[in-house]
Amino acid sequence: MQSATPAVTFDSLGLSPDILQALKQAGFVQPTPIQAQAIPVAMAGHDVIGCAATGTGKTAAFALPMLEKLSLKTGPRALVLAPTRELALQITEQVMRFGATRGVQCATLIGGVGMGGQVRALRNNSPVIVATPGRLLDHMDQGTARLDGIAWLVLDEADRMLDMGFKPQLDRILAKVPKQRQTMLFSATLGGDVEKFARGQLKQPVKVEVARSGTVAMRVEQKAYMAAQTEKTALLQALLSEDDNSTLVFTRTKRRADKVTAQLERAGLKVARIHADRSQAQRAAALEGFRQGRFRVLVATDIAARGIDVAEIGHVVNYDLPHVPEDYVHRVGRTARASASGRASSLVAPEEQGLLKDIERFTRAPLARGLVPRESPIFQAAMKKSAAKEPGSQGGHHGKHGGGGRPHHQKQGGAGDHKPHRHGDSDGGRPQRHGATGGGTPGRHSAPSSQDRRYAGGKPSHKGKPQGHGGGGTAFKGGPKRRR
Repeated sequence: MQSATPAVTFDSLGLSPDILQALKQAGFVQPTPIQAQAIPVAMAGHDVIGCAATGTGKTAAFALPMLEKLSLKTGPRALVLAPTRELALQITEQVMRFGATRGVQCATLIGGVGMGGQVRALRNNSPVIVATPGRLLDHMDQGTARLDGIAWLVLDEADRMLDMGFKPQLDRILAKVPKQRQTMLFSATLGGDVEKFARGQLKQPVKVEVARSGTVAMRVEQKAYMAAQTEKTALLQALLSEDDNSTLVFTRTKRRADKVTAQLERAGLKVARIHADRSQAQRAAALEGFRQGRFRVLVATDIAARGIDVAEIGHVVNYDLPHVPEDYVHRVGRTARASASGRASSLVAPEEQGLLKDIERFTRAPLARGLVPRESPIFQAAMKKSAAKEPGSQGGHHGKHGGGGRPHHQKQGGAGDHKPHRHGDSDGGRPQRHGATGGGTPGRHSAPSSQDRRYAGGKPSHKGKPQGHGGGGTAFKGGPKRRR
């Protein structure tokens, strides 16, 4: 009879006593699989490509060896790049927690806030810089950030940064980082673009893949509900009535997020929202209120899909399916984090069937079909209220704020969810593949209707090419700037 393999412990990973003490104080008992495999490789000095499902501890997998490697030299020694403000703030929190016993300080460079405090942090020679690409470029252009001392580079959620079209900005940043460095790249999904990018930036990397790219945590109960666009809000309310779990609702555009939030508030639910038109203070307040339980529901665009670290999110609802299958993995990864379990419900309109097939192909598993509770009193009451407010609306057609295909283009509406701006960061929606141009642009399976063409003029909404810095220092010609 063979004896059981002893469990890996943090003590066995070669970490120093002060880091182990910080882990103990933070309540970390045993490393997750990605931590157990990646930390020893990184501690040995190898470049690393890490792939694991969202919520499995990737931040600690790169932060712990990074902190161990920090020397006593002054000035920035480690640079962590992240696609969104929320993710950058989450990384900062973890680095400060794990480095508390060493007094490690971070300079966090993100858009949506003033640059004065960031400049002071840089002048204090904080050893770790955590940044979104656009705001880092702003500091580089102003001469307030120097990268010539960087010995440790981390690219977190690199697939998102590449898919958002910011490779030129990443190239500019990496050109200023010393060639002699250690580099780690982490994500829940690894596509061909990421691997090609990694070949050009990492040296003989060791690939650590705990789960195949596109894998959703086994503890997530996933269901798809086939419903008309006009039934989605009623269906959402019916699903919310089934339990009292904290729920994260994803919409495709900012305007849709505002509309769903208002509908849920009228139904008596405590709800907050975050999207690119909300200020950083408003976004932080919404997240903190959701984390503390003051809001049961948080409605968000995909800026929240990566970087939200809220314990015990019991339910994720895809009010609109994402155009890019990888985003489904990141959305669903907000529930069933660590060892918890959770639900993921997708509301699928007829015009979103192709997007559902893409998701099932990417995750290599069909989604179970849920029964739409049309006999539920809550569902029926919500449908009656909707019909009374919008007489003449028909199931499956786009309402005032757009449907599952393309919402109508408006000057300050959802079509600009992913357009970066000066001093911002790349935290909006993702530019769509296959030539799509807007936050609510049809996916690869949906052709614009005559109604869509009448509102959009039959032309892409972004006429100009990106100018300046991508993820936060970009201005587009041919259209108004929009906050990220």
